[in-house]
Amino acid sequence: MCGVPADNDDNAVDAAQSPLPSIAREVEDFVSTGGWDQPPQMFALVRTAELLAQQPELADQLDVSAELTPVAQDPLPEQDLGEALSGIEWPEVVAGCALAQEIVVLPPGAEQELDSVPQETEVLRRVAAEHPQRREARLVAAVLRNGSIACVLRLRGDQERPDEIVEHPELAPNLTDALMQTLRP
Repeated sequence: MCGVPADNDDNAVDAAQSPLPSIAREVEDFVSTGGWDQPPQMFALVRTAELLAQQPELADQLDVSAELTPVAQDPLPEQDLGEALSGIEWPEVVAGCALAQEIVVLPPGAEQELDSVPQETEVLRRVAAEHPQRREARLVAAVLRNGSIACVLRLRGDQERPDEIVEHPELAPNLTDALMQTLRP
């Protein structure tokens, strides 16, 4: 025995075995081909084998060896993202989903500055957008029904620095929780 407690959570998934991080990167790469200043985009994550069984004519367009395939969805309604997500329910054939959205990232010290700002969403957005140390970014959050989570953040570069990529499943816990709720029966 190694002294490490066994994880008895049935929803826990070894990230090294999950296809989700590579799918999140694939979604970010796809969205990045459209450049910046895009609205949020939703993707259904479906099992490639099931998709090909239903639509064999797609075999030439898909990586048939991939476990999952992201499928772009219709644009989200132009309303609060939380409200839009609360209205989504995926059928069982959808193994997971991913959302790509552009955000503003502030440095760690900026949180204290925001404490003095009225906590209304629009006011916070305006203050963040005007902050001198803000960075624009694209966040892709992806979840699977089995509890897997992956996030990819592309920090927009400028003339002084290139784009930066950050990957970590806990980059956007509120967003991944909201996405997970769309998969609940």
